[in-house]
Amino acid sequence: MVHDDSTRVLAGPRRRIELDSAQALRLLGSVPLGRIVFTRHALPTVRPVNHVLDDGDIVIRTHEGAALISQTQSADSPGVVVAYEADAIDPLTHLGWSVVVTGYARLVTDPDDLARCRALVRPWVEQATDQAIRIRPDLVTGLLLTADGRSGEA
Repeated sequence: MVHDDSTRVLAGPRRRIELDSAQALRLLGSVPLGRIVFTRHALPTVRPVNHVLDDGDIVIRTHEGAALISQTQSADSPGVVVAYEADAIDPLTHLGWSVVVTGYARLVTDPDDLARCRALVRPWVEQATDQAIRIRPDLVTGLLLTADGRSGEA
């Protein structure tokens, strides 16, 4: 796939606005796709996944044998530290928003909660995704990229 920037429409001066965690989570919940970042073989790994927000947690589904499953199974730990990113940035104007959540990911093992997660998150790949992971946000940051709106003020 080739990306063509020849039709880029610049929106003039831009401004970056920091969002509070409630605003950031609200935006994250408004899109179905994000990227989970975790460590695999001591290196950062990024996977695109779909998600929902459920009672303040990010919930994703995955399959048995996925790289993240083995790291999240330990019952005696709070989970594995991950980052989760979602955004909606217009490719032409470069305006939009981005949210990054850092927190602990744990495998959902309670049968009732697992059934609930399976009902909430519909897989977007043709693969058995019988497992679910909950990410409890500890640090939530977000930014809004917007047209400045000022009239030439310095």
